[in-house]
Amino acid sequence: MKNIKFFAALVLGLAVLACQPKGQTEAPEAEGTTTEEVVEVPKTAKDFVASKSLRDSVAYLVGVNFGSFIKGYDFGDLSYAQIKKGMNDFMKAKGNFRDDEFGEQFKIDPNEMNRLFNDYLEMRRNYSLLVNKEKGEKFLAKNKTKEGVQTTDSGLQYIIEEQGSELQATSDKDTVWVRYTGTLLDGTVFDEVKSDADSVRFTLDRVVKGWQEGMKLVGEGGKIKLFVPAELGYGERAPQEIGPNQTLIFDVQVCKVSPFVEPEEEVEE
Repeated sequence: MKNIKFFAALVLGLAVLACQPKGQTEAPEAEGTTTEEVVEVPKTAKDFVASKSLRDSVAYLVGVNFGSFIKGYDFGDLSYAQIKKGMNDFMKAKGNFRDDEFGEQFKIDPNEMNRLFNDYLEMRRNYSLLVNKEKGEKFLAKNKTKEGVQTTDSGLQYIIEEQGSELQATSDKDTVWVRYTGTLLDGTVFDEVKSDADSVRFTLDRVVKGWQEGMKLVGEGGKIKLFVPAELGYGERAPQEIGPNQTLIFDVQVCKVSPFVEPEEEVEE
């Protein structure tokens, strides 16, 4: 212990020296004065006991992590009582997954986890595919009868709110600058460029078919509302925040149109 104290005092002394400006030395001690050695008090186990506040914070964030997992994999509504039971059973279990009899301690063998998760998520996806398609078809059938709604041969529905100028996109190679809001049928906003934000640029051959068609219906400065059937949107491969087979609604302001210009061929001399 004496050695530890000595080492601590030595480190402290070196730190003091390191903090002094260059070229400055310690003032000589006056005769008859004494200095006290600063000794660092060793920490005990008590110093490393986490406070209740810290433990509660960690517990809360563990819950956030679990919530992120559940939401991220789209597990839907699950029984929190069963989640808690599974956690408690695992905490009380002896051994680990490498032990042959480990799974016998649980209501359901944890080794079945991957199979059950995959089967369940596949069922949820197939359910969403059919339900979203049915909801979209019903919405579009009713929507097309409303005043101002027009329908193209592809099934795209739209309302022109402002026609804009004569400069408009005519090719999928053209580029548009837009502000827009994308919503689901229930009103959920899944994407947005607000009116006070800078417009964003899209080349039409890089957007969904509903946009490729819709952006050619109004000119620069125009505004249009698009009702995009699933087959003209993201279809079955939509991002998770949208969901498969969703009919989408877009409110779009066309800020600028830039027609595609074929590059000139270089003439060999």
